[in-house]
Amino acid sequence: MIVRSWSARLPAKNLADYLAHLDHSVKPALRALPAFVDVAVLERRHDESSVEVVVQTRWASLDAIRAFAGEDITVAVVEPAAAALFTDYDRRVLHYDVIG
Repeated sequence: MIVRSWSARLPAKNLADYLAHLDHSVKPALRALPAFVDVAVLERRHDESSVEVVVQTRWASLDAIRAFAGEDITVAVVEPAAAALFTDYDRRVLHYDVIG
């Protein structure tokens, strides 16, 4: 099992819109992929106006991630609708083996 981890910073006022985008666009597309396992979204408030989200997706294998992300699996896959909500986001992702 592999976790693909990525983060973004956004105004707190945009958080509900980003979560709606995840629920209505991203999650259904991911669930349609055969080796996608699940997704978790973590939130960290910096102050009243700024939020960081960490999105962690779980995959059966690196080949499954490659089918989703392309040959360079370290490149973040960010839809323009989501990017418009962020003040900044990681252009690269990290991958972790699940060992426990």
